[in-house]
Amino acid sequence: MTYVGIAVAVLVVVGGVILGLLRGRGRASVEDEREAPPLPGSPGPSDADLAPDGSIGTIEHPGEVVEEEPEVVAAPAPAPSVETPEAPAGRLRRLRARLARSNSALGKGLLALLAGGSLDEAGWEEVEDTLLAADLGVAATTELVAALRTRVAVEGATDEASVRRMLREELLRLVDPSMDRSLADDRVDGRPACILVVGVNGTGKTTTVGKLARVLVAQDKDVVLGAADTFRAAAADQLETWGGRVGVPTIRSERDGADPAAVAFDAVKAAAELEADVVIVDTAGRLQNKVGLMDELGKVKRVIEKQSPVDEVLLVLDATTGQNGMRQAEVFGEVVGITGIVLTKLDGTAKGGIVVAVQRGLGVPVKLVGLGEGPDDLAPFDPEAFVDAILD
Repeated sequence: MTYVGIAVAVLVVVGGVILGLLRGRGRASVEDEREAPPLPGSPGPSDADLAPDGSIGTIEHPGEVVEEEPEVVAAPAPAPSVETPEAPAGRLRRLRARLARSNSALGKGLLALLAGGSLDEAGWEEVEDTLLAADLGVAATTELVAALRTRVAVEGATDEASVRRMLREELLRLVDPSMDRSLADDRVDGRPACILVVGVNGTGKTTTVGKLARVLVAQDKDVVLGAADTFRAAAADQLETWGGRVGVPTIRSERDGADPAAVAFDAVKAAAELEADVVIVDTAGRLQNKVGLMDELGKVKRVIEKQSPVDEVLLVLDATTGQNGMRQAEVFGEVVGITGIVLTKLDGTAKGGIVVAVQRGLGVPVKLVGLGEGPDDLAPFDPEAFVDAILD
């Protein structure tokens, strides 16, 4: 019995060792399978292998979560939603009604006076006062009244249709459809076109730059924005937000008070490297009577020109300031050479005559008009649509 007991014990020990070795080899095989990459075309884990939270459980207990931290593979972040701006042609149709409402006093007043019958001197003075109140300017008002008096005397027409026709023709002549209102928004000699945007404080300049980017994106232009307004803390953030909504990059400095000329230079350089169609450089708003600030604006332009010509300088004017905007325009024109005007808030005034006054005073065209707070409420200026809206 003693020998039999010893033999049984030896067999138990040997069997345990063999069983342990087999289990160890099985675990190693399982670990190898878990670590080895799946062969191409091999099936993934079945639904039964997934834990309740969707992770892969252990082989022994498929429904349990693996305690060890799994390797995380970062999924690509979803692309931000990019808006599709409204086409400029559609904007003109939609905005004409707003323009008509804002300038209805001018059109209705003139038509009522001219179609009322024979005008005496007091009546013509009232016509003149109406035009002056609309910020048409003294010279343009005098010219328009003289032309109308001659036509009324020669043609002898006092019915509303005839008067409307005469008034439309004379107003259109003053607005001057022959002026070139195109924007420099195409590559020039293998480089991006460069647009510099300037203006006084409070005209909505940075917002206008963002809206202009939307106009150009709607025309399939590749645009880069330069945030050279480094004095207003939120200006670069504001511009970056506008650009991001339509997929346009913004070149900026992360340091408040950085040299605006350096930021403008970097923006133009980046646009060239990206092979963009156009770069739009925003600048800080400044008062036209502050010599130091105006000199700095001149420096921004000169620094840009070390790398690229400035193809367009747009002055943003608030239409509600009327004739006060004329002096602003003149000073900016002397410093940086204005090539075009952007009139904002034209829907908030009945003084549509500022279009004529600023064009005649500077000899440069109004190229864009802002007629509301919406992101697509900036449109290329159309002289005929403008005059028709006044007389609507």
